[in-house]
Amino acid sequence: MSERIVVVDDEPITRMDIRDILEHAGYQVVGEGGDGFEAIDVCKKQHPDLVIMDIRMPLLDGLKAGKKIMEDQLASSIVYLSAYSDAEDTETAGRVGAVGYLVKPLSERSLLTTIQVGLARSKKTQELSSEVHELSTKLQERKLIERAKGVLMDENSLSEDAAYKMLRNLSMSKRQSMSAIAELIVMDA
Repeated sequence: MSERIVVVDDEPITRMDIRDILEHAGYQVVGEGGDGFEAIDVCKKQHPDLVIMDIRMPLLDGLKAGKKIMEDQLASSIVYLSAYSDAEDTETAGRVGAVGYLVKPLSERSLLTTIQVGLARSKKTQELSSEVHELSTKLQERKLIERAKGVLMDENSLSEDAAYKMLRNLSMSKRQSMSAIAELIVMDA
């Protein structure tokens, strides 16, 4: 396994126990932290696949740190830990985008199962995000080509089909993508 995990808990013994469980299961622990500020810092440096983070920590709690981590896309997913099964915390964790919530004391089996499910969900989310980005890029290119066709139609008194053929021929003869040619055509002088 090459999944990269960050462990954040204000109790060093808990971090050590979780690290041992993860490494024994074949996961790579790429960083640790004792509060929310350290969590954000290590995630900025490591961009892990998963963060396992305590909710109640000094200085900056896990929920606020998790919100920042997810908004800035510093990690793919978060599993929260807590000594409490507080309804408000679990609801907030869900809104922040947590893929799991475990109540301490942890059992190795529930930790590993939650991590496995969290990583699978994270992978699916990343795939969907990548697909959305790709579709958005294609849509922007299509809009640019449509604008360029309009400019060519106006400037050269061409039909839509003739303007498209002109764009395609320019693309082939100049060995550039149609969107690159379109960008130059619609550029203001």
